[in-house]
Amino acid sequence: MNIVIVEDVDFVGERRVVLGGRRAAHIVNVLKAQVGDRLRVGRLNGDFGFGVISEIANLRVELEVDLDRSPPPPLPVSLLLALPRPKVLKRVLAAAVTMGVKEIFIFNSWRVEKSYWQSPWLGPERLREVSLLALEQACDTRLPEIFLKPRFRPFVEDEVPIMARDRDAWLLHPQTGSGFPEISSSAPSLIAVGPEGGFIPFELEMLTAAGFAMVSFGPRTLRVEQAVPAILGRFL
Repeated sequence: MNIVIVEDVDFVGERRVVLGGRRAAHIVNVLKAQVGDRLRVGRLNGDFGFGVISEIANLRVELEVDLDRSPPPPLPVSLLLALPRPKVLKRVLAAAVTMGVKEIFIFNSWRVEKSYWQSPWLGPERLREVSLLALEQACDTRLPEIFLKPRFRPFVEDEVPIMARDRDAWLLHPQTGSGFPEISSSAPSLIAVGPEGGFIPFELEMLTAAGFAMVSFGPRTLRVEQAVPAILGRFL
């Protein structure tokens, strides 16, 4: 936890917050903080700054906060991610949110197992949990928007072309013969990453028709959890 994320419900005064549960336990047991210590604090979807611990009692922590700084700028990338295995999804989302992605579309494709869509990790509370932990790691405060698109064709035909209209759109696909071009770290972009095994030809045709250009990292075939940080790192 590199920043303590506080929410509106935690405020008991204009600048006073009271924390319990996981956050208080972490402050007391992991950070070994004491009364008078100064911690980095951020308000969810708002500014960040610092908080001074004024009281610790029964795993309850009270802080006086001064939040006067803007969070780091978001990465100018919208990520389109074919739904991976649930354990992989958790890692990929954590990486993407930590790196600053604020718009993530999780969509279906032919090589996505139908059972993956029944995973509890797609529930709003689980997605929020993963996102909050990633924000704590990154010293960020702004939650991403995560959209579930279980039907491939309507998503790619009806929504993706509009999204790609005014942005660079890159479709990461192994061994396409086209290396990744130089990119501007500030240019708005769409990045599409397929499932393990890649997209099938029909899906590639639809995605390229929607405005995507196929690119690859070369002859090596990467796993999803390797490919996503590798491509996002080019925008940092």
